[in-house]
Amino acid sequence: MQSTTRLFDDNSRKALADAPLQQALGKLSSNFTVKRALAAARLPEFEALRDQARDIKDHVLAHLDIYLERFEANVVAQGGVVHWCRDADEARATVLAICHEAGARTATKSKSMITEEIALNDHLEANGIEPIETDLGEYIIQLRHEHPSHLIAPAIHLNKNQVEATFRAAHTDLPPGRNLEEPRSLLEEARAKLRRRFLDADVGITGANMLIAETGSIVTVTNEGNADLTMTLPRVHIAIASIEKIVPTLEDATTLLRVLARSATGQENSVYTTFATGSRRTDDADGPSAFHVVLLDGGRSSLIGGAFQDMLRCIRCGACLNHCPVYGAIGGHAYGWVYSGPIGSVLTPGLIGIAEAAKLPGASTLCGRCEAVCPVRIPLPRLLRQWREKEFEQGLQSKTARFGLGLWAFLARRPQLYRAVVGVVMRILGRLARRHGSFYNLPFAAGWTADRELPAPEGRTFIDQWRARAGGHR
Repeated sequence: MQSTTRLFDDNSRKALADAPLQQALGKLSSNFTVKRALAAARLPEFEALRDQARDIKDHVLAHLDIYLERFEANVVAQGGVVHWCRDADEARATVLAICHEAGARTATKSKSMITEEIALNDHLEANGIEPIETDLGEYIIQLRHEHPSHLIAPAIHLNKNQVEATFRAAHTDLPPGRNLEEPRSLLEEARAKLRRRFLDADVGITGANMLIAETGSIVTVTNEGNADLTMTLPRVHIAIASIEKIVPTLEDATTLLRVLARSATGQENSVYTTFATGSRRTDDADGPSAFHVVLLDGGRSSLIGGAFQDMLRCIRCGACLNHCPVYGAIGGHAYGWVYSGPIGSVLTPGLIGIAEAAKLPGASTLCGRCEAVCPVRIPLPRLLRQWREKEFEQGLQSKTARFGLGLWAFLARRPQLYRAVVGVVMRILGRLARRHGSFYNLPFAAGWTADRELPAPEGRTFIDQWRARAGGHR
């Protein structure tokens, strides 16, 4: 996927002015966040499970080579093939070679952020193979030639009327006067369109929520069952995953599953949680005759053992996006690459470089809600601050920002001067706002005051008040 992270500021302004998008984003506060809180409250051991999930992922990252080799050995023992890919080019070439070997003309796909990361659909189309997204949200945005805007709800940026218009424009073989007023009618139309594509597909491509070293299995988690049809109906199944998705045992996988669905959609369990192991055996009723696992590094191994290793604990639940005030205001496309929200602002610089993604670590209020809800306790605010430090060290900030930070640092190292300057500024602001008591479009702070009211200072500074109160208690 082509990165537009350098255009984050422009993307954000467009998103804030997009009325349908703003309406669609309202679903976050009334849906995912409420359901996640209720699901966590119903499980007394939820916080302890978060600790266990964190420890499992930390253990895996400390012994990643061992578990990846064990996973490969067990995949091979079950009749599968593992392909090791250093980057997106190798991953795309590997998938294409498998499709060509199978004589594929079409390939059904279940939702996979890794295939977005390597821009697989474009590559397959350019080489004469039609990719067919089978997740409802992914199917909708494929018709619209868009990318996912959310980790688990790829079409959350759209409303029902937009989806209806998309279906009428794409499904021109159906009666133009058909009723698409109800969401169920949209669902039934998509199901009817996809049913034949499932049956005719030559290759099925899925992601994997987890890879289990103990058994060589992959785990997929969906609410639609499309991943099951994608991996069982075609002759060839290709599972694509990044190397950090490994877990040691089946028991570890079930621990992570207990926090995954609750954190993502507020469900006790997703509707379909499927463990797939190898190709079809002689006594199996269904399944592919060939099973391939494509493992992508994509820059992740360079993060192991470093300051940003913790980000590799992510299990792609989307909870940090659902609770982030910045994501809730601008949506996912503004971030300009595959991963959005707080995890995207941390992961993207690690995968494509801070020079390309320098705007993203600043796309946060550092309120801490993302860390508070993360099922594997990734310290996202700390990692965002570390990326900001990298950005400053490499001189990637604007001259205005560097000047402002330099001025603040100069004053902060001189407390008496700092307090004197702050006191003068507060008095000036207080007098300027005497009539209204607040500011809009304040000079040098337009980014904060163009769309929100900034209360004017009242009275003395905190330090002055503290000193007065402390003196009165002596």
